[in-house]
Amino acid sequence: MSEAPVLGRPITLHFRGDWGQANIHRMCGWIAQEIGDRAPEGSRFAIWSGRGGLDQIEALRGGAVDIAIATPTAAMRMLHRAGNAKGIASLGVVGQRDRLVVAVDAALPVNTVADLGAIADQLTVATSPDDGVNLIGFAAHKALRLAGVDPDKLTFRYDERPFPAVARFAAGEANVLIHEAVMTPAWQRIDRVRPVNYLPWGDEVLRSFAAQGWPDAVVEAGYLPGLHDDLRTLDFSDFAVLCREDLEDDVAALATWCMVMTRRALEAQYAHLPADHSPVTYPLVPADMARTPLPLHPASARMYEALGNNELVDGAPIWK
Repeated sequence: MSEAPVLGRPITLHFRGDWGQANIHRMCGWIAQEIGDRAPEGSRFAIWSGRGGLDQIEALRGGAVDIAIATPTAAMRMLHRAGNAKGIASLGVVGQRDRLVVAVDAALPVNTVADLGAIADQLTVATSPDDGVNLIGFAAHKALRLAGVDPDKLTFRYDERPFPAVARFAAGEANVLIHEAVMTPAWQRIDRVRPVNYLPWGDEVLRSFAAQGWPDAVVEAGYLPGLHDDLRTLDFSDFAVLCREDLEDDVAALATWCMVMTRRALEAQYAHLPADHSPVTYPLVPADMARTPLPLHPASARMYEALGNNELVDGAPIWK
């Protein structure tokens, strides 16, 4: 099925992205434009700013939006296993290779995250808040508790997004960093004012997360400044493209067709970056896109099966 499905009526679709300047907003724009190119005149598309966390689920459930994107997929899988994603389906996954990493001032007398508990009064931790929405903050605080470190005894400097926190740590304003987006240039500068070390979460933390559907992953030696050995840590990869289960079949099918068949239009926006340091994995592989943390919308599942290995639609991508 190389030809796009045809919508027989104008549609209005509401998407929910990120704060506005990051990858999720870009993906929403990509999907919205590609659907719009294949929808009748009078169709309208809006992208609402969001936070990329649990707010996306609530916006879908409340009917505020039709399609939302959240990261990491591990958190969505955890929600699904806990029965907290009822009524939500997937349209696919956009790949991203990311990790939740703990970096510390090398002068601290610690070798694991558990060791932080003994010097809690000496620590300023840069991370995100555990506020019921931010999944970085959720994972960081949950993992600290599982490691035996009481967050109430720590001093935190909270930021919603990774980059203020990474900059704070790099400037020496915090001596512990717990964050993601490890493929970005900011992480390559975290040893700017002093040497840094990286701490493993420990087997018990990783086992507990894995039991709830959240896997671990490795950051290879040399990938980050001062990382001399492979670091086993929590996975923080991939973007889940989500919808409600009641999204119209023809819209779900067209959205999926656009994601698969026009994926070069998204990849081209990241091709100037080395593949292992790109915030979107390229090339995108349809079989991987179809491996979703929540069940695929039935029309989406049928579309993945129908497309198989069809030749892509070029469409003259803007950034190619």
